[in-house]
Amino acid sequence: MEETLEIRPESIAGYIFFLRGEKVMVDFVLAQLYDVEVRVLKRAVRRNIERFPADFMCVLTREEYNSLRCHFGTLEKGKHTKFLPFAFTEQGVAMLSGILTSPNAVLVNIAIMRAFVQMRRYFETHKELAKKIEEIESMIISHDQKIQLIFQAIKQLIDKKEEPQPERRPIGYKV
Repeated sequence: MEETLEIRPESIAGYIFFLRGEKVMVDFVLAQLYDVEVRVLKRAVRRNIERFPADFMCVLTREEYNSLRCHFGTLEKGKHTKFLPFAFTEQGVAMLSGILTSPNAVLVNIAIMRAFVQMRRYFETHKELAKKIEEIESMIISHDQKIQLIFQAIKQLIDKKEEPQPERRPIGYKV
């Protein structure tokens, strides 16, 4: 087995991908983290398939797999290609920890869950920031519209001064 990854949420977060609108981890990364072979992980999942409904796990399509390979660089020819990988959501990863019996499965699972939580917090922070930016933009647009109205009013006043004024009758007593 290849060397194991450092078990820190920061190092794991780089292996969480967005797929079909969900944050997922693929089986060959999880196998490396759990320090088991990919075939052992897949066999354990297939033996307990009732624990993995569609919202916990899916099988990647060939196109999804090919686009995902770009994130990992060039893989050895034939490696990871015989069967398409499984992609596990956060709930699927939690369920996976219950069926794997490797010694470090609990520690790895805790780190993975922390990585998912860290990502969720990160995106929530950005949602709040995006909302504030939208509010500022709407205020600026509102101010721009008001400034435009002021300029239009000034132009109208200038245009009125340029027009010849009708002669006024003098006010007061006539002699």
